[in-house]
Amino acid sequence: MTKIWREAGFVANDPWFIETEEVKASGDQRPLLPLDALIAKADESNEGGLGVLITPFDDVSRLEPYLYRLEIVAVSFPAFNDGRAFSQASLLRSRLGYTNELRAVGDVLIDQVPLMLRVGIDSFAVSNPTALKRLDERRLPGIPHYYQPTAQAAEGGETYSWRRKPSSAA
Repeated sequence: MTKIWREAGFVANDPWFIETEEVKASGDQRPLLPLDALIAKADESNEGGLGVLITPFDDVSRLEPYLYRLEIVAVSFPAFNDGRAFSQASLLRSRLGYTNELRAVGDVLIDQVPLMLRVGIDSFAVSNPTALKRLDERRLPGIPHYYQPTAQAAEGGETYSWRRKPSSAA
């Protein structure tokens, strides 16, 4: 069973659905389209409020002309040791300026949730029993300090990322 979690807690009645050949969205469900299908749909209509599912092989820069029409971007973590979605999420937030919902789907483990939050992911499709239990108990592993700049500041604003940011005084 997969549940959607945000920092405020679990979300009831989330409309977004990953379609497969066997299972199609129905009723109030809204599909997360593969990248090529999203681009095709966006090119043939002016529809907004779309959702897209990005796989590790997808080039997120292809989304740039359509970002203003997207309500949600889901980045796929097919295995715990595949970190390409971290880079995709970071690119969407920092370089492409995407501000709407960014969701992690796939193999979402409790130890990775704080790192996912730091790169700008703000919702999680979680099915791992241990992760579900810990999220329900609001027990996230902590990362008090870090060196690299990210989308979300560390607790108390304590960072060393100022070492990597360009100086504003020139």
